[in-house]
Order: sequence, then structure tokens, then C-alpha cells
Amino acid sequence: MIGLAGVALSAAAAHSPDPRFLTQAGLLCLAHGPALLAVAGFPLRLGRLAAALMIAGVALFSGDMMMREFGGSALFPRAAPTGGMMIMAGWFSILVGVAIPRKG
Repeated sequence: MIGLAGVALSAAAAHSPDPRFLTQAGLLCLAHGPALLAVAGFPLRLGRLAAALMIAGVALFSGDMMMREFGGSALFPRAAPTGGMMIMAGWFSILVGVAIPRKG
């Protein structure tokens, strides 16, 4: 679903007079769609936490960019930075999950 959103947002950006918000949202979705597929297909400790953080973060960040484009204002104050921090926490969870040895 995130990959689909990335393609749709990128297409919308191509037809927008000021594509910067939609371009950012589309790129973030396109980058994290494959990452989420990899997390889902790899047995990883903290994988569910990482995926949840990434999904919520991408939704917040991209949602804020779309609200700025189509609504003329932010989703809520600091929505994009909060989403970005959640995405980084998701990537950090992957790092920690890989470092934790698996039992048996």
C-alpha cells in the first residue's frame, strides 16, 4: 500500500505547480515500501516494532506533506518531524533486532 501511495504521489507531483511537498511524500513512500517488504520477509527480532514505527512515521510525514499541498496547512504542529523521528526509530529497531542474538 505504501508503494502504491508513492507512485500516486509522484504522479500527482508531476502535475502540481509546486511539487515539493508531494515529491517528498512520494519519495518517502517509495523508499519505505520495499524496506517494509524486506522486514516482513526476514525473521527479525523487533521486526514488528520496526514495521509499526515505519508505517506510522511514513503516514505522519506523508500525511503532513499532503495536507500542506491540498489543505494549505500542516496536519498538526511538528507532524512531519515526528513522523521522521518515528521512521528513524524504526530503522534503529532493525539495527537492534539484527544485533540481538536469536535463541536456539
